[in-house]
Amino acid sequence: MARSNVTQRLDLAVSAAAERHPQLARRSISLHTIRHTTAMHLLQSGVDITVIALWLGHESPATTHMYLEADLSMKERTLNRLQPVGARPGRYRPPDQLMRFLQNL
Repeated sequence: MARSNVTQRLDLAVSAAAERHPQLARRSISLHTIRHTTAMHLLQSGVDITVIALWLGHESPATTHMYLEADLSMKERTLNRLQPVGARPGRYRPPDQLMRFLQNL
């Protein structure tokens, strides 16, 4: 199938989807949009960046690094794990369930 045929099929799918979701008609959805969105969903699902690089056909995982930079929701989750500025430093106390698990290894 030629690239133009894939683009045509995507346009048909977007038109059909826009009937149920009219906001799609105002958006520019391309093959690159689908590719990028899929890569971001894989990243957010915890798939390793090297696997995503292979899936995208990148020669190097460094090319895929831009997805890490672009993922604001992952950055937000990381920042939310940090202690507030005024918080007293404390020692980590693992939950009893984790300690039992580790002791049984």
